[in-house]
Amino acid sequence: MNTPTRVLLTALLCTAAVACSKKVKEEAPPATPTTPTTTQPATTPGAYGPEDLDTDACLRQRTVYFDLDQDALRPEFQAAMACHAKYLRDRPSARITLEGHADERGSRDYNLGLGERRGNAVSSALQANGGSAGQQTVTSYGEERPTCTASNEDCWAKNRRVEITYTAR
Repeated sequence: MNTPTRVLLTALLCTAAVACSKKVKEEAPPATPTTPTTTQPATTPGAYGPEDLDTDACLRQRTVYFDLDQDALRPEFQAAMACHAKYLRDRPSARITLEGHADERGSRDYNLGLGERRGNAVSSALQANGGSAGQQTVTSYGEERPTCTASNEDCWAKNRRVEITYTAR
């Protein structure tokens, strides 16, 4: 990868990380407490919890689509990668499987390899945003598990994907 591309990719990743960070509204403490308070365990402000996988719009985006015969991550998925990487940083016990898929065109072996390269591209994007490689597993299904079975471009585009599956929250 040449230097201008690296600089552009780094800038996009930094922007995505800032744009996808969870914001916490700070409120002033009450002047005088009216009820006794109990001590609660300290949590990191803005840290993701397991419930955020279902409520946070950024984390609900768990499918990454690719162009024909490509394994490069499209720019519109950078923000989602930053969110998932932050979740992995905030939750060291979390585990994900990255399932690479391809459309029906091409040989079985080619599509298995392409699905793996796509899964590895998503894994690299997560690691570039601070996600741990030890929390990720890449699996390729090639053309074996299509979401759409018609033979047209719209359907093929839906099958060129990586699905992010949380195996431990």
